[in-house]
Amino acid sequence: MDAIAKPAVDSPAVDASAVDLRRELEEAGIGEVLGQLDRDLIGLAPVKTRIREIASLLLIERVRARMGLSAVPPTLHMSFTGNPGTGKTTVALRIASILHRLGFVRRGHVVSVTRDELVGQYIGHTAPKTKEVLKKAMGGVLFIDEAYYLYRPDNERDYGQEAIEILLQVMETQRDDLVVILAGYGERMDQFYASNPGFRSRIAHHIDFPDYSDAELLAIAELMLDGQNYAFSDDARAAFARYIALRKRQPLFANARSIRNALDRIRLRQANRLVADMQRPVTADDLSAIEAADVLASRVFARADAEGEGTRGA
Repeated sequence: MDAIAKPAVDSPAVDASAVDLRRELEEAGIGEVLGQLDRDLIGLAPVKTRIREIASLLLIERVRARMGLSAVPPTLHMSFTGNPGTGKTTVALRIASILHRLGFVRRGHVVSVTRDELVGQYIGHTAPKTKEVLKKAMGGVLFIDEAYYLYRPDNERDYGQEAIEILLQVMETQRDDLVVILAGYGERMDQFYASNPGFRSRIAHHIDFPDYSDAELLAIAELMLDGQNYAFSDDARAAFARYIALRKRQPLFANARSIRNALDRIRLRQANRLVADMQRPVTADDLSAIEAADVLASRVFARADAEGEGTRGA
């Protein structure tokens, strides 16, 4: 008599329709883009958190579409607010890469413009200019910096309103082939949206970019120098920390942009110092070292105590 077979005890069956989100993320290369964002940008924790949230939303939307669960594509137009030099353009580039890798735009490029590229100077000039920019941006991201300059209510002969109307129409009718990012100072952008409610209603993601702290600006400087095979000496590092504190209190400070400009001038002084002292051969260490004298020669130190005297730095 045959033995009675016992029911097999197997592991739980795997649903053939189930999706491994970790694998989806890896295959799309999103982790690589987010990692690059962390490497490229110091600080900005709230911004990075929001970008990860958007990437997660897009990943889920892609999987839902594959399973027949999505009916309407998500609205992806964005607003970036913050002071100059806080990483808005860099983040726009990473956003475009994420959108492309997950299939939400065809090409993943970024077309960056200001008012001048969109608004004409005479009747009949604005529409062709705006449409040409939109044509170049299709399949990717259109980044409009200082977007509030599109609207000038104090000028009755201004043609910015025509560009705005074209943009609003395209943002609505072709949102599956173009993502528009409006950028600028926070307070002025709020005023712009209040005057143009059509933009606010079409923007799903508002991201604020905070200013960098002194410590973050110093880390940014060292990251920039390292990328160019330079490094501060200990004294130079301390001097540049002082430079940052002084420069931030002076006019026209633009966060990482001002730091980059300062480093360019420091490298100029370093080169001049090395060439002026040609009594001995230079080593790789000499060519790479930024010394305190290269930093302290800035006019920022000389003018720091002058009351009422603004400077752009040196």
